[in-house]
Amino acid sequence: QLQASGGGLVQAGGSLRLSCAASGPTFGNHAMAWFRQAPGKEREFAAAISWKGGTTRYADSVKGRFTISRDNAKNTVYLQMNGLKPEDTAVYYCAADQYMGDLAADYEHWGQGTLVTVSS
Repeated sequence: QLQASGGGLVQAGGSLRLSCAASGPTFGNHAMAWFRQAPGKEREFAAAISWKGGTTRYADSVKGRFTISRDNAKNTVYLQMNGLKPEDTAVYYCAADQYMGDLAADYEHWGQGTLVTVSS
């Protein structure tokens, strides 16, 4: 029900925009989030947005470089990533739940992930 896309290979300093399209039950009243998981590491929080889009939250590691947004008419959430660094390399997952949190356990619905690779 959550389909993430937009990953790819980019050089350090470059930009990518990830998209997560929700299908089936509407997620218009759900908070949405992006998490990421690097090889050999645990899944970590990147960004979250409230269901109306008025509140956003970011991990310190991405603050000032990443921007989360949503278009409820399209049931889609975005993650604009600028100033990418090699340490941003990971599989990025979108998630949805009625309540906004910054733990993976806070989210019930998950997409399949999209790989972002940042070369140095």
